[in-house]
Amino acid sequence: MPNMNMLQAINNALDVAMAEDERVLCFGEDVGSFGGVFRATSHLQEKYGHARCFNTPIVEQGIVGFANGLASQGSVPVAEIQFADYIFPAFDQLVNETAKFRYRSGDLFNVGGLTLRAPYGGGISGGHYHSQSPEAYFAHTSGLKVVIPRNPYEAKGLLLASIRDPDPVLFFEPKRLYRASTGEVPEEDYQLPLGEAEVTREGTDVTLVGWGAQMEVIDRAVELAEKDGISCEVIDLRTILPWDEDTVADSVLKTGRLVVTHEAPRTGGFAGEIAAAIQERCFLYLESPVMRVTGLDTPFPLTLEKEYLPDHLKIHEAIRASVNY
Repeated sequence: MPNMNMLQAINNALDVAMAEDERVLCFGEDVGSFGGVFRATSHLQEKYGHARCFNTPIVEQGIVGFANGLASQGSVPVAEIQFADYIFPAFDQLVNETAKFRYRSGDLFNVGGLTLRAPYGGGISGGHYHSQSPEAYFAHTSGLKVVIPRNPYEAKGLLLASIRDPDPVLFFEPKRLYRASTGEVPEEDYQLPLGEAEVTREGTDVTLVGWGAQMEVIDRAVELAEKDGISCEVIDLRTILPWDEDTVADSVLKTGRLVVTHEAPRTGGFAGEIAAAIQERCFLYLESPVMRVTGLDTPFPLTLEKEYLPDHLKIHEAIRASVNY
């Protein structure tokens, strides 16, 4: 298998999808001959033409509204929001239109073929308008799916599954991994299941749950914990909505402890939903409170980015606190 970084894997997934189905269209700000701000759509326009890969005006609400219209008429739009921070002008379209299309019509029409890609998260010194993690806003919205990959292999398989899924999908791509994460990726077509978490490491003392770029951070924290003699079970949620409650609960029933980490701020972050669900299902098996290691309840800072992000040292501290409670 060839070695790819995450950007190459995403580009390859788009290429596979467009080759397999002529209804697949890619569009967004600068995605055409420029290939997007991160080059995720490089060479797709020259291969498939201006009618299937094209630039849009700088108007996010219009991009999503246009995607809704295309999807409702049978096309398979893969729209790009240049940075996930820019998604908020399109919030009304996503929450009140995309998510409710099927429901409001009794399934007479839907926009299930829509996929919205967006680079998200910190780690590139992008400041407060280029570093946010908005997944929790959309996890509150029935009718959407929210998917976040952790490496190139996952990115290709999950993106192809998202494009072909019968529901509209928000696909958030951890941009600090775009070129930093590399690995073997099959050139052929493959899909990974949406809504299913993956146990990436088995252990007995504490369960750690994360997604996206935090998975690499978790792995570094686990290395420190193992030196302390602590056995960690690690779960990549992969899909935030719907999230795999059963896999997490089964793990916590075994370990008795749970640490959840994400880059987004603590208050209202998705870790709170996980903590609430697990204490309902596993209360009598918990050996300590569910711990959250998250970003801070402040706008994302520029010069203090390292202090803001939940790093491996903060996670290691939470692991120790959970085990020694």
